[in-house]
Amino acid sequence: MTKNHRDNSHDNSRYFESHDGLKILYKDFGPEQPGTPVICLPGLTRNSRDFEDLAQRLGARRRVLTIDFRGRGYSDYDPDWNNYHPGTYVQDVWTLLDTLEVDRVLVIGTSLGGLCAMRMARGRPERVAGVVLNDVGPEIDPAGLARVKEYTGRQGPVENHAEALRQVKETYGEWLPGLSDADWDRMVWKAYRTGNDGVPRLDFDPGIGRAVREVGEQTGDPWQAFAGLANVPTTLLWGVTSDILTRDIIDRMLAEKPDLDVVEVPNRGHVPLLDEPECLAAIDAMLDRIT
Repeated sequence: MTKNHRDNSHDNSRYFESHDGLKILYKDFGPEQPGTPVICLPGLTRNSRDFEDLAQRLGARRRVLTIDFRGRGYSDYDPDWNNYHPGTYVQDVWTLLDTLEVDRVLVIGTSLGGLCAMRMARGRPERVAGVVLNDVGPEIDPAGLARVKEYTGRQGPVENHAEALRQVKETYGEWLPGLSDADWDRMVWKAYRTGNDGVPRLDFDPGIGRAVREVGEQTGDPWQAFAGLANVPTTLLWGVTSDILTRDIIDRMLAEKPDLDVVEVPNRGHVPLLDEPECLAAIDAMLDRIT
């Protein structure tokens, strides 16, 4: 079942058509800006709203594209849940970039989006100018993966904003200490969409949870995808309390790619919100590096 909606959260929302006929939402910030464009890829059940503030900030100096992967946000749901995997998402990203005639990009990928960035660099390295990985490596720590599988697509319905607020705090509170009430309200806005009946609903297809549990997020040797970053400038943002990205995984990443720039983000687990000073400084440094 597909769902077509218009995202009015920003007036630069557009749609493109995927290879299999789905309508996929993207946003285009600062299209007149010079330099290598940036594309931001969201996490497993997340959407382009996670990058709204960052994209507006970066759009003052660089063209920035954000996307709702299929099954999230205002993009169509895929009628076949088996298509919810990184290979399909990467294909959709290439379709978007080809549609806009964008030859080369700097990729900022959060969690699943980072796995997609690795695949992009592995498949078409000439088109990836640089990568910022937000709390993800080639491997996912088993403890974190088990947690994600347990809740994805299984969270119960809520009836009002207060219940949505409680639910989002239960899901992310351990990993995001110190957020203000306004921050948590914005987290609800990013993760839920309120219908005409006034009831907020998580803004993704529950079939994504089935895909994660029955297929998984990774196939084959994940380190082969990471090898695609060998000659690509790469920054790794690490939420130091993360149960997805651990020190052991980072140590192997550094052994495979000694020039990997690892930036520790204190008081954050999975994932940093990209508004932390450490994250903003690292992203600015990457933009300075990639002209």
